[in-house]
Amino acid sequence: MTQQTTRNTTPAVCDRQANVTRSLLGYGVIAGPVYVTVALNQALTREGFDLARHPWSMLANGDLGWIQITNFVVTALMTLACAVGLRRALRPGIGAVWAPRLVAAFGVSMIGAGIFRADPAMGFPAGTPEGPGVVSWHGTLHFVSGAIGFLCVIVACFVVGRRLAAEGRRGWAVYSRITGALFLVSFAAVASGGGAAWANLAFVAGIVIIWAWLSALSVHLYRRVTSRPTT
Repeated sequence: MTQQTTRNTTPAVCDRQANVTRSLLGYGVIAGPVYVTVALNQALTREGFDLARHPWSMLANGDLGWIQITNFVVTALMTLACAVGLRRALRPGIGAVWAPRLVAAFGVSMIGAGIFRADPAMGFPAGTPEGPGVVSWHGTLHFVSGAIGFLCVIVACFVVGRRLAAEGRRGWAVYSRITGALFLVSFAAVASGGGAAWANLAFVAGIVIIWAWLSALSVHLYRRVTSRPTT
């Protein structure tokens, strides 16, 4: 009787574990679209905001700044949930430890970016003087938080690429590595571009690219999760 009970209950436990993993990865699928949609809608409707001149982080300023701050925090929590899903879906094997940690660090950095606002500058919010303005302590911490998170997710792309290459998934491996390289270039551009329109637009493209990668990876792993224990 005991053996029969064990055989009957184990599949249900396995299915429950797989469903939890899929749910966590599901947050990774929607995190990027939520962030980009909310930020882009603000960028196109907020008075004085110029998509070619102003980084999305500056949307955290002004009377409606709470929307972007909430966007940072909610997306960060979804990214952290995704990191847990990545750990469950990737283990054991190459990258099973570090890929989730690096993605989690990216999520934590977004919480920091939401807490420490970017400084008003270049005429935004409306009424702000033109020019770069004075860099405050919270503006400095915003940049540091973002830089750490961006570097972590860039490294995560290469760690995941190594894992997928080891599995023989060459297309996915190349995609991950190219994504990491492109995002690194876009971040370097905005960090050194001095507010140039080309640099800011390159960074916007990089943001879309990196979020698209996380969504695509989450979908890929979601489809691979089978009904088996993840412990």
